[in-house]
Amino acid sequence: MYRISELAEKCGLNKETIRYCERVGLLKNPPRTNTGYRMYTEESVKRIKFIKKIQELGFTLAEISKLLGVVDKDNERCNDMYNFVVDKIVEVQTRINDLKRIEQMLLNLKKCCPDNKTLYECPIIETLMIEVR
Repeated sequence: MYRISELAEKCGLNKETIRYCERVGLLKNPPRTNTGYRMYTEESVKRIKFIKKIQELGFTLAEISKLLGVVDKDNERCNDMYNFVVDKIVEVQTRINDLKRIEQMLLNLKKCCPDNKTLYECPIIETLMIEVR
């Protein structure tokens, strides 16, 4: 059993983050001692590390909450998890395509710039102003 400060240290978080996870339902409220200290189990450690790992994959807290709902269910966990991951792949691929499009637009703007960068009239700004009209 761990107190909140021990759990925070073990998981590489601060106490407020753990309290936040409890408030939003990502982490179950732990039992308390007679003196009011929260006491966390090894299961809490595993759950927090799972949450951190999923965050590293780009999942939002709202998505993680839904995902934990899948993890906590007894039936059809694998199918639900598979669908969740497939949906995230589509979202990531869309973001990658959007970023590639933005990168190309920026590269095109960069080409507008002359060798003399001390000019008052900036070709990049002029190009952007034309596209806004």
